Formats: sequence, structure tokens, C-alpha cells
Amino acid sequence: MPTGVIDKPRQAKFKIGQVVRHRIHPFRGVIFDVDPTFSNTDEWYESIPVEMRPAKDQPFYHLFAENEVTEYIAYVSEQNLLPDTSGDPIRHPQVDEVFDKDGEGNYRVKRSGLH
Repeated sequence: MPTGVIDKPRQAKFKIGQVVRHRIHPFRGVIFDVDPTFSNTDEWYESIPVEMRPAKDQPFYHLFAENEVTEYIAYVSEQNLLPDTSGDPIRHPQVDEVFDKDGEGNYRVKRSGLH
């Protein structure tokens, strides 16, 4: 492996406003922030079963997430996300505070009143 490759965070595969779904668990959401590498607590990380713990040296995404029962904030590794192509709207209440939806069902960060 070339020197320095380990030190450089990978380019994020997904972008803010993109709708994604979890690879294993039945939830989906809209990305509202991206960390280039793991940036949560050790306690959070260690609460994940060892055999399912994702590598820390990949992008992690903050999602306005939802499942069939509820809405919440999720923190998910890139390896556990897939694009959601269902076209179904996201019902999470914070989505409308942060994003505008275009005519094609995509989410775009709202422009602030600052120019």
C-alpha cells in the first residue's frame, strides 16, 4: 500500500440531501451531515456487537431517519448504506426545516436569508 494512503480519508460516496437506506436494518433517511471518519463516542461504538462493528476509517453519515414506527437521528457508516431509489418522501419532521424538495423528489439544503 502506498505511504500516506491510510492517513487520507476516503471521498464520501453519498452526499447531503441524498435519500439512503440501511443495508441490514429496515430504515431509511436523508443525509444532513457527513464525517470523513468516525466521530462519535467510544461508548456508542462499543455498543455495536463486535461482529457488526464498522471500520472507523470511512465516512459516517448523520441521517434524519425513519422506520415503519418512528423517526429519529441515525449515525451510519458508509459500508452500511445503499441509495434509496423508492422515490417515497421522507416523513421525518426535521427534513422540512433543513431541506427543500425539488420536483424530482431530491432534497436540497434550504438557502439561508444571508447573501
